Amino acid sequence: METQSDSRPTWTFLTNHARVLSLIARDPDIRLRDVAAACQLTERSVQGIVADLESAGYLTHTREGRRNRYRILPGTELRHPAEAGRTVEALLRLLETDLTRTPSA
Repeated sequence: METQSDSRPTWTFLTNHARVLSLIARDPDIRLRDVAAACQLTERSVQGIVADLESAGYLTHTREGRRNRYRILPGTELRHPAEAGRTVEALLRLLETDLTRTPSA
């Protein structure tokens, strides 16, 4: 929905699941508290998203002391039929693309 004072669209290109996955891929030791802050979500929401991603086979975690360390499973295929055959690795590469760099010769 849009308000009178803010005419910017309210939709975004990425889902919260994609944002969380991307942040974890960049920093496997990231705290869910920090993921929540970066994504503007509650910690509880992020915990649910991480649980979804784990149960779907996109990532795993191991306990190291008092912290979790996450591991992305890059070969896992995306679930939607429109992305059939594409992997998490391809999605994360796409999100990390720097369009300001010049292509290599």
